Amino acid sequence: MATVTVAPDQTETAADRATTGRPRWDLGQLGPNWYAAVMGTAIVANGAVALPYRLPGRLVLAEAVWALAVLALLALVAARLVHLTRHRAAAREQLVVNPATAVFYGCPPMALLAVGYGTLAVGGHLIGTGPAAALDLVLWSLGTLYAVLVAAGIPYLMVTRHELSALRANPTWLLPVVAPMVSAALGPALLPHLPTVLRPGLFYGCYALFGASLLAILVLLPVVFAGLVHSKLPLLLTPSLFLVLGPLGQSTTAAGNLADAAHAVAPRLAGAAFGLAVLYGVAVTGFALLWLLIAGGANLRALRGARMPFAMTWWAFTFPVGTCVTGAAGLARHTGLAGFGWLSAALYGLLLVLWAVVGVRTVLALVGGRLLRAA
Repeated sequence: MATVTVAPDQTETAADRATTGRPRWDLGQLGPNWYAAVMGTAIVANGAVALPYRLPGRLVLAEAVWALAVLALLALVAARLVHLTRHRAAAREQLVVNPATAVFYGCPPMALLAVGYGTLAVGGHLIGTGPAAALDLVLWSLGTLYAVLVAAGIPYLMVTRHELSALRANPTWLLPVVAPMVSAALGPALLPHLPTVLRPGLFYGCYALFGASLLAILVLLPVVFAGLVHSKLPLLLTPSLFLVLGPLGQSTTAAGNLADAAHAVAPRLAGAAFGLAVLYGVAVTGFALLWLLIAGGANLRALRGARMPFAMTWWAFTFPVGTCVTGAAGLARHTGLAGFGWLSAALYGLLLVLWAVVGVRTVLALVGGRLLRAA
């Protein structure tokens, strides 16, 4: 039977708050879950440009947050390279031995993909469309390859190596198989920047990624819900309930973006793609809002009653909500209903608040030595 472990750098205690002096960081504790901070930051920029309303300061905010996401990604990649070269035993344990950390290998490819798309959609205003498209193509290609390897490799390890019980399944199990859906959602943005002969391959490839991820998600969701009902979540994993929103919002976004691309690449399928995007998106968004109430209620209860301490799992509050922003914005574009536009704006306001709170808490905990604390 698997147990859920939380690294000692992930929580904030009274003893930690009393710590003074310059913190000493131990990169041996740096896990793939840290890429969630990059994902959560990038989606703030990407969500801003997806909104159907031209709010004052929207582009300035998007550009500033995109630049922050790029810097965070570069710093994290460098730190992870140190981790993988100098702490090989810890790296092997995170992937092969400990299933609780292995599932977070779904985060790095999603971080690459989110920053890559932001480079094209937001950074193009700063560095030029040509360089932005080239960088997005590189990051999308690397992220997609990484996503496919993770989507196949982590389930393989779960079947062959990890000691797991379906009765203890939790939403983090979704992370590896959601990564290809992010590729499917963000790939269509590259189509206008590719040679005409390559566009159909990318278009149908994105649909294949969409299907592969969606079917894997449909297999896992009942298992995850059964685990939640049977075993309940440890307090520190309560924010992971928001992870269920990720595949819902991301698949809605993917269906919408692929429908937009179909007009130019596969005009015969444009009508069917549009109908799928609207019918599927509306239904899934309805469930996403229902789950948002469940996840929000559970986390408010944990914060008020049990005083849930800060942990890196709090980043689960950001990226999944951001995917619902882009999904709702796509529905507003396709249906013409103002309600979906209002929904995307309301969700974006929630995302901004959550990102600001989690970001500040992360910086304070990192600078104060409560994260990555050396023994």
